[in-house]
Amino acid sequence: AASLLNANLSGADLTAANLSHAVLIQANLTAANLSEANLWFASLVNANLSGANLSGANLTFASLAGAKLPDGYQPNN
Repeated sequence: AASLLNANLSGADLTAANLSHAVLIQANLTAANLSEANLWFASLVNANLSGANLSGANLTFASLAGAKLPDGYQPNN
């Protein structure tokens, strides 16, 4: 699993990326494309996902405490 603590991935194209169990605590993912990404059990505590494309992303069991999610987004966990 990747450990990207405090990473700046703003605008990154992570389409269909396998980030299962990744540590993305306090990561900046604003405007990132995470469409169809696998974030199963990922730790996104305090991550900034505002403006990110999460369509079809698997966030089952992801830790989202304090995370800034896109407006209107409802996680599937």
